[in-house]
Amino acid sequence: MGKVYLVGAGPGDPELLTVKALRVLKSADVVLHDALVDEGILALVRPHALLVDVGKRAGDKHIAQEGISGMLVDFARSAATVVRLKGGDPLIFGRTAEEIAALRRAEIEFEIVPGITAAVAASAQAQIPLTDRDGPRSVVFLTAQHATGRGPTEIARFAAAGSTLAIYMPNGHYSEIAKQVIAAGLPPQTPCLIVSNATRPNQQLHWIEVAQLQFLSLPASPALLIIGSVARRREDMISAISAVCAANETDFKTVHPEL
Repeated sequence: MGKVYLVGAGPGDPELLTVKALRVLKSADVVLHDALVDEGILALVRPHALLVDVGKRAGDKHIAQEGISGMLVDFARSAATVVRLKGGDPLIFGRTAEEIAALRRAEIEFEIVPGITAAVAASAQAQIPLTDRDGPRSVVFLTAQHATGRGPTEIARFAAAGSTLAIYMPNGHYSEIAKQVIAAGLPPQTPCLIVSNATRPNQQLHWIEVAQLQFLSLPASPALLIIGSVARRREDMISAISAVCAANETDFKTVHPEL
């Protein structure tokens, strides 16, 4: 029996791989990778390893999840080191639970190597926080996609809690998202940020408001949507925080040295 590594490839930039992820890739015999894993990351795999594209994109799932899990088990029975390489972090909207279950049933040893998830990468590229002690003190990771036979994510109940919303795979759902969060009580002027292809050369940042989501032309996939007061442009955020500090008679640079 070989060993399977469930590895997070991060958002795209090869330099954001963890040291451990890089070491595992350089020792892999077989790598089953998502379609969105950057070519620069695949180039780091050792030359004689077998690369298998098992990517699933919305509306184009040429390999079912059950098939991927079965391939992991089969390869682990004939190869020393098998890597399942997933975009972002394997434990966040990566269907890793199904692969773990298959490996456990087959009594195959596995290890999980975390990666940088899209929400963290997107906020870093925009130079905004996901939480703020003068604003949202929690962040909720959601997906706008839903499994067959299940209803859409109830975004409204999370929006009402006042948390920053980090919504994965929002394309095709922007209008419904806007309606839900406005119905939950968020002002139509609530800031939003859409980051498309975070950390990649074709990255795009779109700064808008909740009300504008209903009329948005779809940014390129993969995209991530951040909703909340933290999603202001950096300059707007500094102005807002400065006003709060002034009202509380506190020194801005002392309270927020990172800005």
